[in-house]
Amino acid sequence: MSVAPHPFASPNAIPPRTSSTGIVGTPHSTIHPRPSVLRPLSELDWMGQSKKSKTSHNPNFSPDAMATDARATASLEVSTNYPTPLSPPSESKGVGEDLILGNGVAWTEEKERILLGPYDYLFGHPGKDIRSQCIAAFNKWLQVPGERLEVITRVVGMLHTASLLVDDVEDSSVLRRGIPVANSIFGVAQTINSANYVYFKALQDLLLMNNPKLVEIFTEELLNLHRGQGMDLYWRDSLTCPSEADYLEMVGNKTGGLFRLAIKLMQAESTVDIDCSPLVSTIGLLFQILDDHLNLLPTSSYTSLKGLCEDLTEGKFSFPVIHAIRADPTNQILINILKQKTTDEEVKRYALRYMESKGSFEYSRGVIEELRGKCEECVGMERV
Repeated sequence: MSVAPHPFASPNAIPPRTSSTGIVGTPHSTIHPRPSVLRPLSELDWMGQSKKSKTSHNPNFSPDAMATDARATASLEVSTNYPTPLSPPSESKGVGEDLILGNGVAWTEEKERILLGPYDYLFGHPGKDIRSQCIAAFNKWLQVPGERLEVITRVVGMLHTASLLVDDVEDSSVLRRGIPVANSIFGVAQTINSANYVYFKALQDLLLMNNPKLVEIFTEELLNLHRGQGMDLYWRDSLTCPSEADYLEMVGNKTGGLFRLAIKLMQAESTVDIDCSPLVSTIGLLFQILDDHLNLLPTSSYTSLKGLCEDLTEGKFSFPVIHAIRADPTNQILINILKQKTTDEEVKRYALRYMESKGSFEYSRGVIEELRGKCEECVGMERV
């Protein structure tokens, strides 16, 4: 009588289990591992290696064949199985010989492109280009030779763009010129390094002009720029409301610094004896206070480029904010809103209504008109 097969029985016999070396395993067998056929690789071999042995994959190898092959090639250099380098090391030079002897290593365009990535990203989305227009306007008086003016214009543009990269990191900004800030694309570390690199590339361009006065101006105004930025950050992070006088000093250092830098560089390269410093310093104040005013206007183009009242989200003590706080020092509403660094649009609109009730926007409009009048006086224009 035949026995029906079990419904889960395997149709084929299961082969005996083997180890990775091909030895058939038994329940009570003792496996003696074969001695290693690999020769230990010394540090000297690893560092001094100039050639690699070629290896190929053989699917039909056996343990015995592998051992025989290893003994046959024991006198040859052992492969480390590391990836082949893009360019093999030179047999005629020691490690780092070029650097040790001061010959240097060629800097490639590819490496330059990597370092300038964050800078090029922002530079590719230009802003209002006010500084270039300012340089062109002042050159009507100063008459700087074309080639020299081109270098100055490029240097000022480099410094401005690089400073914006750092500003966006320090202010935790989201948008710049209507696009995501560079550090949200490239990361904070690479963005800061790119900005610092461009600062020194700008200095290098000025050095090539062989005018020591240019380097002196560059150093002085870059120090002023960082002094102004440092105080601005301190007030924000310590929640300290500055006086109007302190704020104007900060603006003169921070915003006015790059304007002054441009015009001072032009004056150093001009044969025309005109001191434009009072005018350009006034323009710097006007530019920043106007920027503060427009940033807090919901109807301005700043909303689409930077978001609604970005200065409130940053917790920034801008010109209208300082006026509103100083107008009623006992009221802590605005201070607390700045502390929250809110993104809530309803809270921001409430802050705007509060500032409006204190006459802060009317006050800033008055100061803007006053500074505009001073600019016109400096150039001998009569107000219409």
